[in-house]
Amino acid sequence: MGAPGRAVSPPGPPPPYAPSGRRPQNRRATWSQQFQASHGWSAGGAGTASAEANDATRFVRGTQAVRVTTNGTGKQSYVRRSGMTAMDLTGKTIRLLFRVDDVANLSRMVFYLGSGSFGNHFSWTFHVHSKTAANCVRSGEWVTVHLQWADVRSASGTYAISADGEPSTTTGFTDVSFAVHDDAAGPVTHRLRAVELVPDTSDVFPKGVVSLAFDDSHRSIHDPARPVMDSSGFPGTSYNIADAIGTGNFMTVEQMRSMQNFSGREVGGHAYANAAHTAGYPQLTAEQADEDFRRLRERLVPNGFTSEHFAYPHGAFRKTSDGVPVDLIASRHFTTARSIISETIESFAPADPYRLKSLTGITDGTGIGGTPLTRLTEDGGRLDRCAESGDRLILCLHRIVDGTPRTSTEIGTAGLTTLMREIADRDIPVVTVEEAMAHYE
Repeated sequence: MGAPGRAVSPPGPPPPYAPSGRRPQNRRATWSQQFQASHGWSAGGAGTASAEANDATRFVRGTQAVRVTTNGTGKQSYVRRSGMTAMDLTGKTIRLLFRVDDVANLSRMVFYLGSGSFGNHFSWTFHVHSKTAANCVRSGEWVTVHLQWADVRSASGTYAISADGEPSTTTGFTDVSFAVHDDAAGPVTHRLRAVELVPDTSDVFPKGVVSLAFDDSHRSIHDPARPVMDSSGFPGTSYNIADAIGTGNFMTVEQMRSMQNFSGREVGGHAYANAAHTAGYPQLTAEQADEDFRRLRERLVPNGFTSEHFAYPHGAFRKTSDGVPVDLIASRHFTTARSIISETIESFAPADPYRLKSLTGITDGTGIGGTPLTRLTEDGGRLDRCAESGDRLILCLHRIVDGTPRTSTEIGTAGLTTLMREIADRDIPVVTVEEAMAHYE
């Protein structure tokens, strides 16, 4: 039987401040294709070299999965079925469970939902593989991905997406396809284990929900950002570097405690040592990473900061230098860990609480990279899609400046004020990461 891809054990005895175990519930599927015998789906496409519809060599549920190997041409390779009984996806999230044996030649992954033998369809490009940045898809792991209506970007045939991001229909679907493209430099073997429908976030938050995250302990999170946040009445989650607290341009313990006690700010972890934050945990050994996590909790908890939520430096959760997954080590110390992957937005419950997705580098500057604030606030932008589809959006910010932002990790007080106003105008609730997770304890 195929393993989930995290067989390597983290080092050391249980930490003194282990997480409480408040993991989110796995939402039960309202419809599920498990790819057992006689499942009726086919594998093919111009990019397919070989396929096995009933492959029993790798699986993580049941007794088999569908295996497809691409031919190295960059063309589409798929697992699909058409002409099914029409499905209603109103208020639903699509849950995929799949594996890529080796991601070295992976290019992108796309999901299609349609009718009329795909003459009409919506599509989600839910993963574009990076050679350098963090990826939610890694070699040999069974990966769970959630696709929501707020993520759909393309429509064809009679289907359309409105200016504010709303799909023209969410029902009547008879055709489903899971497609993979290699990079035309070599083949990729992928295995599809489940396609399911689960309730989306809208049954809890009809107008969607936002979590505001602030990384790195910068003093600007306290001033000038705190007055802007206080005037909006919005909470936030601050992810802190313990070694930096009280030094240079970083917050003091007293400022952090004041924000927690009087402004509803959650105080989470980002690293203990500045050096670990700068390098990133994948550059450390498993023992070094585990020690940094341990020291981080031992610094925060005695000071009254009991949040069990963490953000990876640089969003990196790859394996340590000696081969232990960083997110596995994080699970010894924290209830969730956040990345900066934003191909799809986050969901309730999250597909993986140790790979929470977020939109980062939000700035009102120009020509400095990052995520332009207008991408959130424009018609059909992220906030419209969040409100229209009732989904979850985690927004990550770093430094707040009084003047003009000069780097992609800065946003002006004017921009932050605009962001708060735009969220409020759409009547989107704002919750901390802990509050969000509490809905699914």
